[in-house]
Amino acid sequence: MDSENTLVVFQGKHIRRIWHNDEWWFSVVDIIEALTGSSIPKRYWSDLKIKLKEEGFEVYDIIVRLKLPAPDGKLRLTDCVNTKNAFRIIQSIPSKKAEPFKQWLAKVGYDRVQEIENPELAQKRMKELYKSKGYSDGWIEKRVRGIAIRDELTDEWKKRGVLEERDYAILTAEISKAAFGMTPNEYRKFKGLKQENLRDHMNDLEMIFTMLGEASTTKIAINKDALGFDKNKDAAKEGGAVAGVARNELEKRSGERVVSSDNYLEEPEKTKRLGRKKNIKKLKETA
Repeated sequence: MDSENTLVVFQGKHIRRIWHNDEWWFSVVDIIEALTGSSIPKRYWSDLKIKLKEEGFEVYDIIVRLKLPAPDGKLRLTDCVNTKNAFRIIQSIPSKKAEPFKQWLAKVGYDRVQEIENPELAQKRMKELYKSKGYSDGWIEKRVRGIAIRDELTDEWKKRGVLEERDYAILTAEISKAAFGMTPNEYRKFKGLKQENLRDHMNDLEMIFTMLGEASTTKIAINKDALGFDKNKDAAKEGGAVAGVARNELEKRSGERVVSSDNYLEEPEKTKRLGRKKNIKKLKETA
């Protein structure tokens, strides 16, 4: 699940969450920070666990330690609770924000269930989120289509015996290397990104060639009946190469590189798109 789904906001405070065992699980320390404003929520949580235990409540029966992104970008084991047990913890925290937080929690905890029953809701929410961040309708449509193609590829990998997230990362790196001459990590550095999602900072052509590489990989894996990691690695290299050949041909004929160091950290995609259109118009007028 991408970061836009795993990070939600309550009154300006970020709450990390993760989809686990068919429901949302929320970071306890994030809940505490949002409710109390504590500068050391981990200390508050340690004291609260002692208090709850004294009251006869076994905290470790309701907590699951799951990996969530830390401020340094690394995944670290974090105490998490589901929606139901988050309410139990909230009751033990004296805060004026408790009631509005309960209402907020009931909504965000249920969103994903609704989206599973009706996938169009998830897509609609995703489009609204990107639009609010300043992306154009054309870019958003490509991004959504790219997610669908990516899902088709990972579903195919699962069917073919590739099950580990680490293996997905390796195969994705092979596609990217063959398509763009860079792994995703190298690409991210080239664009000046840190924790940000690389694909959220790609322009139209970068997204199109990413889709071509992944769609080609899916097609090749199916047609060659690639089974296991090694065979799918070969298919990933071939699929990426299809996009790489097409990219090189376009660059040769257009005289312009597809791979760009541009990102949308400071200036929204929609604004940059309008700026490019104006520049092209000026060039045509002066030609």
